[in-house]
Amino acid sequence: MKRKITLKQIAKELDVSVSTVSKALSGSKEISEDTTQKIQAFAKLYNYRPNNIALSLKNRKTKTIGILIPEIVHHFFSTVIRGIERIANRRGYNVIVGLSNESFTKEIINMEMLANGSIDGFILSISKETLLKQDYHHFNATINQGIPIVMFDRVVNEVECDKVIVDDFNGAVKAVKMLLDKGCKHIALITTVDYVSVGRLRTQGYLEALQLNKIEADPQLILKIEDSLNVDNHLEDLESEIEHFFKLNPAIDGVFAVNELYAVTAMKVARKLGRSIPDDVQVIGFTDGVLSKHATPSLSTVSQHGQKIGEQAANLLIDRLEAIETESTQYLGSADSKSDFIKVVIETEIIERESTK
Repeated sequence: MKRKITLKQIAKELDVSVSTVSKALSGSKEISEDTTQKIQAFAKLYNYRPNNIALSLKNRKTKTIGILIPEIVHHFFSTVIRGIERIANRRGYNVIVGLSNESFTKEIINMEMLANGSIDGFILSISKETLLKQDYHHFNATINQGIPIVMFDRVVNEVECDKVIVDDFNGAVKAVKMLLDKGCKHIALITTVDYVSVGRLRTQGYLEALQLNKIEADPQLILKIEDSLNVDNHLEDLESEIEHFFKLNPAIDGVFAVNELYAVTAMKVARKLGRSIPDDVQVIGFTDGVLSKHATPSLSTVSQHGQKIGEQAANLLIDRLEAIETESTQYLGSADSKSDFIKVVIETEIIERESTK
């Protein structure tokens, strides 16, 4: 009997990327005919079986939902999982959690592994590397094989499926407006690089709030942080970059940060430079996590209602799975069914604490 082989092993044997193997096996026109034939022949030789999800959905329901998230330590994602589990358990489903670690390749491998007869549907948030590459073939291939997907938080228009998003834009508008109402004249923005959709929307909200108040945005007051500084072993570098930013802009009297790590670090830097929070500098972040509650001073924040997002996503997916079962038809992400897809927008809420007046 030939050994069972995986996408990763095929890629290694043929010295190509996991993405190339995945695309070739799904018949993507992006891959040359010669490479596609070579990969498909190798896969056939070693008895590789792509995800036969349509058969799984029709004949043997697993009553299990696959959750794929970019990182496990982020408080937001843990609250979303809590919401998914709450609804799934209530409706008779189990959950399996996979982790992409913000990696495009790991995202593909995790989806291939979980979807291979282990789960009935996916709830997922896209990795940063996938957003940077703008390569979503693995999502569309999974949907076309008959397995439904619900995206949350980080979503893209290129994939037709149900989605649950936070109103990041208006959440940012409300946050900056609050700082303006509390007397801030020089509000800084600490944000992510533009390819991360939520960071981009929160940046747009910041700019919109200034425009609505007839304030011209100052590019010098916008700091974009590279993702490499968001991990534990680079926190000193993150602090150093924000400190340099403060020193270049001594007039800063308000900070809107697109996540709580940036906000808490900004407070730490301001205090290090002799600035009082909130008397000299007022700070508001996004995501009401553990850092926000336990920072000194405690952080005013925009709450995303992660548990509610998870509950909505779980209900959307299970409703669709049960509709498939009732109708005994495959779920196909085709243009004809596009109007059937649902986008749920979760409103944000500002929670005021000690970092604002």
